[in-house]
Formats: sequence, structure tokens, C-alpha cells
Amino acid sequence: MDLEKQTAPAAELRASDADRDRFADILRDALAEGRLTAEEHAERVEGVYRAKTVGELEPYVRDLPGAHQARATPAYASAPHRPTAGAIPADPDENVVAVFSATVRKGRWRAGRRIHAYSIFGSVEIDLSEAIFEYQQVVIKAWSVFGNVEVRVPENVSLRGTGGGVFGNFEVDTLDAADPDAPVVFVDGWAVLGNIEARPKRGKLVADIRHRVHRKVEKGLRKHLDH
Repeated sequence: MDLEKQTAPAAELRASDADRDRFADILRDALAEGRLTAEEHAERVEGVYRAKTVGELEPYVRDLPGAHQARATPAYASAPHRPTAGAIPADPDENVVAVFSATVRKGRWRAGRRIHAYSIFGSVEIDLSEAIFEYQQVVIKAWSVFGNVEVRVPENVSLRGTGGGVFGNFEVDTLDAADPDAPVVFVDGWAVLGNIEARPKRGKLVADIRHRVHRKVEKGLRKHLDH
């Protein structure tokens, strides 16, 4: 199968940070194998992180064997459907409660491993789009009785959900992150004459993942230069 024809329809798609990170990994491997000089590597990495579309990324790796191997592998790695046994404590790190009121948790905050949300004739909003993820797995346990619970996550994390509703609505948009090290948010709960929903917030990304990749690329470059 012609790989160029296979990927051509996606050439005009906007590149995500996960896309740029995958191309940067190919360049890092090429540097380690001696296929690129340090100067070539630095120039191409700079171009990769400035690229706006998938098509603009292609030329930087077209002459490298790693590019063809990457196309043959799945773009996304499937996250676990349930948290790792023993990884999440039974007691919550934080309770978010709204009783005949509205409670919002958003902005730059540190997400714990377990968050409990209670909405009784009220509204709870948990926005993780700018949160700092100190743990890879985060569980949000939600209960809604004549209320509403909304969870928003960055679009480069994985999202899973298990729950239901009694004359209510429980809806979680399943999401798989491209980075296997990306955080996984599990939303569990029950809605009784209420609503619980979780979905990605488009355009919002976990900056920490990108920073980790940048450090990895820089470390590889320094290691090569030291030799």
C-alpha cells in the first residue's frame, strides 16, 4: 500500500502536541543512530515544534526509516478500562459538594488520585483542563440527585467512565491519548433524576506531558554531544 496516498487526506489536519512529540521521538532516535548530526537534529526539532499541520511535519522525517515504522503502528494506545488495583486510595483527596448551590473547581490546581463529587439539587463543575496531574490515574466518583455534575478534561489525556442513571443521564465520552504515559481519568457515578457527564475540552492540553517530552529530547541531545 502506498503510504503517502494513505496519509495524504490527513495532511491538512491541524497538528496536535502528541503528533509533534511522535515526530520528535523519530528525530531523537535518528540522532542516537547517527543518521542525523546534532545540528540537523536541532534544526528539525525546532521545525517540528513550529509546524501547524500534519503535512508540515512530514518533510522532517521523510528520509528516516522511523517515519515509516511509526505510520504502521496505531496512533493511539488503549488506556485501561479500570484503575490499577491498589493504585487509588479508598478515601478521597478532595470532596466537591453542591447542595442547592453551585460549586466549581477549575484553573491551575493539583488533581489528587480520588475526587468525590456530590450534587443534590445543585451543580458541580470539575474542570481539569488546566490542572496539574501528579498521578497518572485519577478517579472521580460522582453522585447526582436532582442535580448536575460536569467533568472536563484536556484532550491529550485518556477518559473512561462507568455508571448509570435512574430517570437521569450518565454520559462519558471515551477518549484515548496518543501518549501511553498520559494521565487516565476514570469517571464513575450514578445520576438519580439528575445528570453526570464527562468530556474533553477541545484546545486544552496537559502541558506537563509536552514538557516531559522536551526534557527527554534535550537529554538525548546533551548525551550525544558529550560523546
